[in-house]
Amino acid sequence: MCSPSATLTVWAGSWLAGRSAPDDILEALYAWAPRHTIAAGDPITGGRDDLPWSSRGNLSGTGVMALLKVIREAMAQPGAQLRLVLPVPGDVRGLPTGTAFAADAIEAGEGMLFGVPGSDGTGLIPQWVDDDTLQWSVYSTPIPATLGSDMSLGETEYTMREAVRDAADALMRLHTTAVGAADTDPRELIEAELADYSRHDYPDSIPLRARRILDSADHVAAILTVAQREPASSPTSATAIGAQEDLLRPLWDAIRAARLVAVHAAARGNS
Repeated sequence: MCSPSATLTVWAGSWLAGRSAPDDILEALYAWAPRHTIAAGDPITGGRDDLPWSSRGNLSGTGVMALLKVIREAMAQPGAQLRLVLPVPGDVRGLPTGTAFAADAIEAGEGMLFGVPGSDGTGLIPQWVDDDTLQWSVYSTPIPATLGSDMSLGETEYTMREAVRDAADALMRLHTTAVGAADTDPRELIEAELADYSRHDYPDSIPLRARRILDSADHVAAILTVAQREPASSPTSATAIGAQEDLLRPLWDAIRAARLVAVHAAARGNS
């Protein structure tokens, strides 16, 4: 799984559908950090949910259970949805624009929304307090009426198959054109990146196609991460940096789009 928000979105969907237990969510989140805390991201939410409003507030020992309580209450309304957001500057699909949640989600690069589309709901953003503590900030925020993507699972799976080939080609181009590239082999680095992703389990209830898409997205992300970090492929001029960004950016965009489609399908239990 690519982020704490993706993990919580998928496992919360399974739990709300009665296919997983709260302990399953605890175990999944503890793979990210041994300690989880919760605080309000704004004063309105702090008063509504009786949470501390502080950038480092916490409810020691009760963080995950408090999270589940917030999610269950927000999802009790008919038509409520769980949504993952993975924004970056220039790609803010799915965000409620002009909100504190949107600004903080862009900074964090992730977050989740839950509630009825087109009405007021709740947002969550995880932030690292220290190496062992992940704090979840809760926001009162509108839920956009649309997801910001209309790709099907079939279209997304095809896109990821193409992206695996394109990422491998990109790595080969960067690797073979760099000075000293022959002295390094990126395959072990890619395997190490994939091993890090594989630490995070999926619910048994996740649709097989969604799982394949997430696995393919992780594979592409591992290749791109190595392409960017590999010393032999590090660009040495502004022109080279721009060329590398132009080569890799569309693939990162495809990864984010694929993960959103697959996670939302998993949260809904679609096959």
